Amino acid sequence: QGQLVESGGGSVQAGGSLRLACAASAFETYCMGWFRQAPGKGREKIATINLKGMTDYADSVKGRFTVSQDNAKNTLYLQMDDLKPEDTAMYFCVIRATYCAVSLSLRTNYWHYWGQGTQVTVSS
Repeated sequence: QGQLVESGGGSVQAGGSLRLACAASAFETYCMGWFRQAPGKGREKIATINLKGMTDYADSVKGRFTVSQDNAKNTLYLQMDDLKPEDTAMYFCVIRATYCAVSLSLRTNYWHYWGQGTQVTVSS
């Protein structure tokens, strides 16, 4: 069984930046992504990337967040710039081990594996 380990969360002031990382061991991945969950809300898809490097973003983070992957290290990244208080949430790394369809990637049950999450807090 593989393991997903997120890191890089923390507290930052509005306008600041953070970089999340997700180390994926022993997985065959077709696509990876990031979800987040704010207190009292459901899990929201933030960004995805497939084996070809094609990306997709939620409208709320377009132009501010960048998803990337290092295939040699089997690591997924999320660069978050111009952070806003509404970005405060627990951020989760996800993996799908078969073909990925962007149209279905909003569904939490579409993803096969989830990390434990890393907290991001943005103060105004």
